[in-house]
Amino acid sequence: MAIDVSAEPRRAGTGLLRSASATWRAGNIGALSTVVSLVAIWAIFQSLNSLFLSPGNLYNLSRQISYGGVVSLGIVLVLIVGEVDLSVGSIGGLSAAVLAVLAENHGVNPVLAIVLVVLLGAALGAAQSLIFTRFRVPSFVVTLGGLLLFYGLQQRVLGKTGTIRFPFGETIAQIENETLTRPIGYAAATVTVLCYLAALLANRSACRRTGLPQRSWTDIAVRVGAVAAVAYVVVWELNRVNGVPLAFVLLLALVVLFWAMTTQTSYGQRVFAVGGNPEAARRAGINVTAIKVSVFCLSGATAAFGGMMSGAYVGAASQTLGGDTLLLYAIAAAVIGGTSLFGGRGSAWSALLGWLVIGSIYNGMYLLNVESDVQYMVIGAVLIGAVVLDSISRRAGARG
Repeated sequence: MAIDVSAEPRRAGTGLLRSASATWRAGNIGALSTVVSLVAIWAIFQSLNSLFLSPGNLYNLSRQISYGGVVSLGIVLVLIVGEVDLSVGSIGGLSAAVLAVLAENHGVNPVLAIVLVVLLGAALGAAQSLIFTRFRVPSFVVTLGGLLLFYGLQQRVLGKTGTIRFPFGETIAQIENETLTRPIGYAAATVTVLCYLAALLANRSACRRTGLPQRSWTDIAVRVGAVAAVAYVVVWELNRVNGVPLAFVLLLALVVLFWAMTTQTSYGQRVFAVGGNPEAARRAGINVTAIKVSVFCLSGATAAFGGMMSGAYVGAASQTLGGDTLLLYAIAAAVIGGTSLFGGRGSAWSALLGWLVIGSIYNGMYLLNVESDVQYMVIGAVLIGAVVLDSISRRAGARG
């Protein structure tokens, strides 16, 4: 009997096409379009400069996006609940300043200082959310005030010198300068693939219990194979130079943690419910105020940790750290990565994808010696395109 070896591939392709079509009808095309755009961006810059996808440049890119990606994780949650946080840059700068004073000027244990500063960021985020939820004022206005307030505190903490350095080789500097050994790099890639497989299997099991459509085994195999290919190729490329940066691993770990929190827990369901329709969520018994406070608490914590990573990257806490550029790019990355500005839709992976797009454009144009004004215009155009696509896909989901 003849065996049709092409039957299974057709089913795999058909399943993925059907999944993509369903994604478009649901209005969730943002992340998919970001991946396609990222591939196109890499292809263009590689054709213009062969160094773009070299191991050394990929190593630099992975470090450059790490601290901003952490900040964007909190922004993603804030946007999902339909709010905005303009204070993350200032919280990051203030956090780096406080960390420098504690660890370098007063000799506090660096690990303890990091924990204290993350808690400080969480407290600042929660305090702002309590103000706008209690007095019913827009989060935009409250966090704009927070931006100015925390920036002033940052300058006061740093004092007249305006800069406190982190000595190279110490714990804080190692956050951005340490790299994993080759075996640990491949072990991290393996753990990532296994976690993704476990999540898909858990989703399939949940769908089977509730009677919802399940992913086919072929679809799961294709998705896991794609993730494995990307993970191992990235590790292989980075191991050809210095290895996998610890900062990039920390970003990936936080992305997976936030993704699991928002997709595999009842808390995540409440976050999306509040962003989709706050009044309906309130009638369903969800404490909307508590959810928003918790989201801003997490946003403050990620802003503080990202700010500290930024300080470790440049080697010092300064008055310019966490300025307008970090804030604008953190919000832009979340939107470009597929998180909706209208609330109710987004993913932790948006932070990583969005920063890969922004970092790749910035890095590629830097290699081509493109002037900074052109860089800002290009990234701005990409952001506008992402917002337009978000609006179009949302309307498509409403019609579907």
